Amino acid sequence: MLELVIACFLGILIGTMTGMVPGIHVNTAGAILFASSTFLLLFVSPEFLCVLMVGMSIAHALIEFVPSMLLGVPEEGTAVSILPGHRMVLEGRAKETIRIVSIGGFGAIIVVIIMLPVFAIVLPFLMNISKPYTWILLSVVSVYLIYKLTNTFKKFLWSSLLFILSGLLGWIVFQTPIQSGISMMCMFSGLFGISTILFSLNDNSTIPPQNEDYEFNLDFSKLKSIFAGGTAGAILGFLPGFGPAQGSIIAQSASGSKGEDDDTTNFLLANAGLNTSDCLFSLIAIYLIGNPRSGIAVYMSYLVAEFSINHLLIFIFASLISVSISLVICLKLGDSFSKLMGGIDYRKLSIAVIVLQIVILYIFVFYYKGPIFFITLLLITSTAMGLLPHYLGVGKSHLMGVLIIPAIAIYFQMFN
Repeated sequence: MLELVIACFLGILIGTMTGMVPGIHVNTAGAILFASSTFLLLFVSPEFLCVLMVGMSIAHALIEFVPSMLLGVPEEGTAVSILPGHRMVLEGRAKETIRIVSIGGFGAIIVVIIMLPVFAIVLPFLMNISKPYTWILLSVVSVYLIYKLTNTFKKFLWSSLLFILSGLLGWIVFQTPIQSGISMMCMFSGLFGISTILFSLNDNSTIPPQNEDYEFNLDFSKLKSIFAGGTAGAILGFLPGFGPAQGSIIAQSASGSKGEDDDTTNFLLANAGLNTSDCLFSLIAIYLIGNPRSGIAVYMSYLVAEFSINHLLIFIFASLISVSISLVICLKLGDSFSKLMGGIDYRKLSIAVIVLQIVILYIFVFYYKGPIFFITLLLITSTAMGLLPHYLGVGKSHLMGVLIIPAIAIYFQMFN
């Protein structure tokens, strides 16, 4: 038991480091661990590696909000096209923002654990009857979310076009023999990472002084958002390709938030909640439906041949420890980072982050012997596509078509 506790703390440490570096996905760190598992298993048990991955994924999911909230922040005049968290940072409310996402992430894990008996009864039944119609469900929900995320017909058309173009990009890339971890890292770095920071550089943006005082009252409306974020993680299990941006809209609709400032808080609570709850639900899905729902869960399913109820209980306990410790780390890092941002050259930091993302990408390209020319072309293309939503004044979440449209095509081919 002591070795599993050590594994959990090591996972939290690794997840904190990967979460603080923009551009590194937790599945990338998981891939490195899994690739090294043959050697590592000479010294530790499969359960040790699995608990380490659990701690790493939970910590990463919570900690990654710190750099994402404080990097790539555009100027106030373009706030309409950015995330609510960035808007709060522009208002000097970084500390409040970090507390919202920390509490949302922690609360959602508790919700998933409490709802486990319900998931155990409902999920296997729903999965069996919904599989043949998954492509229809994905299509309908995609159109609905594009409609919900736009307020004019012109923006609806632009959002639809971006959704389709990103989907075509994803479909083309997934047809190549390139290692999926590299291609995914390249596309997501361009679509959501480098492009966002490049746009903020173009705006000559700065982080304004942050308020030391903040107020966060946990009322019934916010509790509903936390609950909605936790259960949305399970909904995403039925909608392959959908990410936190889409899930948060579903969760926010379920929470019934009202008022602009209230909407921002509830959006962040739901978004942080489903980001962490999705990590735990992907593990639960291995036991309930025999189908891992994330890269980390896939690696764990290979390490543990027979996923028993004992394994599930160990991983749930590890998740609870991880999210509790990560909550404290997120608060401390968030407060320190928000103070640091006000005293450094934001432009130089942003350029350094872009360079770091590119360097990390090419390290993995060389490690996995990927095609340098194709990866470079893909990075340039995805970055250019990632800049379009900023100039068109629409949300970047429509670029998740890069995963959703290939998923629709795959399910359509499977059941037709």
